[in-house]
Amino acid sequence: MLILLAFIIVFHITSAALLFISTIDNAWWVGDNFSTDVWRMCTTNTSTCRAITDQFREYQSIQAVQASMILSTIFCCVAFLVFILQLFRLKQGERFVLTSIIQLLSCLCVMIAASIYTDRHEELHKSNEYIPEVSEGQYGYSFVLAWIAFAFTLISGIMYLILRKRK
Repeated sequence: MLILLAFIIVFHITSAALLFISTIDNAWWVGDNFSTDVWRMCTTNTSTCRAITDQFREYQSIQAVQASMILSTIFCCVAFLVFILQLFRLKQGERFVLTSIIQLLSCLCVMIAASIYTDRHEELHKSNEYIPEVSEGQYGYSFVLAWIAFAFTLISGIMYLILRKRK
């Protein structure tokens, strides 16, 4: 049981790390001489970054992605704290339902963020505010990590739902 508990804790911490990296790092959309995420656009030639503000086209979609990714990260961290509390408070044989619900909310939020970005990426990168032209890029590793974090949080949420507290 101790090995299973250690695996679940490591899996959850890995999920949180993936969410932090995909939310913070500047590689949702990359090209030869630029990288952009939901916060800023950077050119690699001059090493200058510019914040994405309301002057950018489809800024509302970017804000939705930002909010969803932040919420997913917060829910994942709260789920871990609730799990630790439930580990010491639950009676033997009870399930970690509250932890599972919070983790599945994190899963839902990261899925919403990545789905919005997937659906709106063409419109997001057509703004004249982007210098250089970013429409010829491709998805970066932060975007891929967001989808991997979705799978990890989904699996983790289901594991918590199935898991019973044992001796």
